[in-house]
Amino acid sequence: MTILNRGTGLLVIEVRQSNPNGDPDAESDPRTLTDGERGLISPVSFKRKLRDLVLYKDGPAWAAAAAVLGLGERVDNFGVFEARGRDRGEIGRMGEDKIKSMYWDARVFGSTFLEKKAADEKVVTGKSRKESAEEGKAKFISTGTVQFGAGISIAPVAIERMTMTNFAGVEDGKDRGMAPLGWRVVDHGIYVMPFFVNPMAAGKSGCTAEDVELMKFLLPHVYRSTASAMRPFVDIRHVWYAEHKTPLGSCPDAMIIDAMTPVKHTLPDEPSRSLADYTIPTELRDEIRNRLAAFTDLGAKDWVGERAA
Repeated sequence: MTILNRGTGLLVIEVRQSNPNGDPDAESDPRTLTDGERGLISPVSFKRKLRDLVLYKDGPAWAAAAAVLGLGERVDNFGVFEARGRDRGEIGRMGEDKIKSMYWDARVFGSTFLEKKAADEKVVTGKSRKESAEEGKAKFISTGTVQFGAGISIAPVAIERMTMTNFAGVEDGKDRGMAPLGWRVVDHGIYVMPFFVNPMAAGKSGCTAEDVELMKFLLPHVYRSTASAMRPFVDIRHVWYAEHKTPLGSCPDAMIIDAMTPVKHTLPDEPSRSLADYTIPTELRDEIRNRLAAFTDLGAKDWVGERAA
């Protein structure tokens, strides 16, 4: 059984003239909380980008991680379960041990698809859906070792909208084209997203310390390596990670997260204009640090270069 210490992390994300997470229920506007003011980044969208970096084995992010962490000869153990075009029939024929061995994201994040598949199969045999779901949870990976919370902006965000034009046009008979309000971005915002390493789930999912190290290695590069036209500048300014001294935790998570959360010191109820509007903590108080096994900032330095050296 894998024994990990509990981990508490916090991402500090800066957004400039970008859409960090479009809302399909609002015509791809940047997501906001129900009050329509503070910005929101869903955990699903963030984990998707981590999966993409691991899935793209010919990319520089995986190449750097494999070289530094020594994963090259075991590439088959770091597949991505939740990938497009996955053959569900093939998955249905796999055993739990093979799934754990082959798929990094199933070990780290779990898979609700596996839980649903097990439940659906058992319903066919005549058992109730409730009984099937319970048995599916016991047999398959339903909860991962690493959990990400929602990324929430410190202050309200201002959303800019603009009609996009295409000089060449894309429709027959037209020499130009337009996408009304196709450009929808957050002017500026600082978001914080907590994440947690829960050793209680590692024994069931098969997650190892090496799996967590791979995730930590990739975190500073998630947005810069997956930039797009609507997301040109989303930058992780800091990745704070605290390893506790025990699997159950040696310090309340909230103490770490609250201590490292930025504070908007000018007009806190108004959208920000730049990073200068915030005070961003860079040191953990000694009374908290002394309760931890390790506390590091993975985002304020060239981590790949430092680790490779």
